[in-house]
Amino acid sequence: MFVCICHGITDKQIKQAVHQGCETLADLKKQHGVASECGKCAKMAKAIINKELALTASYYQVA
Repeated sequence: MFVCICHGITDKQIKQAVHQGCETLADLKKQHGVASECGKCAKMAKAIINKELALTASYYQVA
């Protein structure tokens, strides 16, 4: 699903960026330009980042 229409960024690309070290919307903005044009994607992008970080943290806690 496309999250940032302005830059053509999908939820899968955001998840991949989180696994590569992006932890904030500012990190994602620097790397992919998300939320740097119209900003309508910021809320959804931040939610995806937070969800991925929570899943990653849970995974490491179990292991």
